[in-house]
Amino acid sequence: MVIRKYRPDDCEGLLTVWARASAVAHPFLSEEFLEQERFNIPNVYLPVTETWVSEADGRVVGFISLLGDEVGALFVDPAFHRSGIGRALLERARSLRGDLEVEVFERNGLGRAFYAKVGFEAMHGKIHDQTGFEVLRLRLAADRSRGSIGDDAVGQD
Repeated sequence: MVIRKYRPDDCEGLLTVWARASAVAHPFLSEEFLEQERFNIPNVYLPVTETWVSEADGRVVGFISLLGDEVGALFVDPAFHRSGIGRALLERARSLRGDLEVEVFERNGLGRAFYAKVGFEAMHGKIHDQTGFEVLRLRLAADRSRGSIGDDAVGQD
């Protein structure tokens, strides 16, 4: 497994990972919202984030996108869950940013469990404007859990 900076030719692979992980983590989201997000990822989000991909056998199997100290996206192909990819991507982000924050849908139990396992703590909740679902804002202090930080991520938003 290799972690490297995102390149434009990774886009289709990244979208495939996002779609597969979203199907597992976000079955409650509407098709319309997901279609809009599929458009937004390459056209709105990727141009303004620092994105790192995990590559295995020459294909993208996971990615993390950062906007400052915010984890805007962390998705791992479900075929690669529990293989250390989510943890490795998160460690890369921590090495670059220190303290991290993330928002995760309250209904994304797999993502919430991952973030809790690696040491994120809840700050507050709010309603996600575009979907009406509750999201939880979590924080991981740079000095927490500096050792091994858990199993693999499942998509979050």
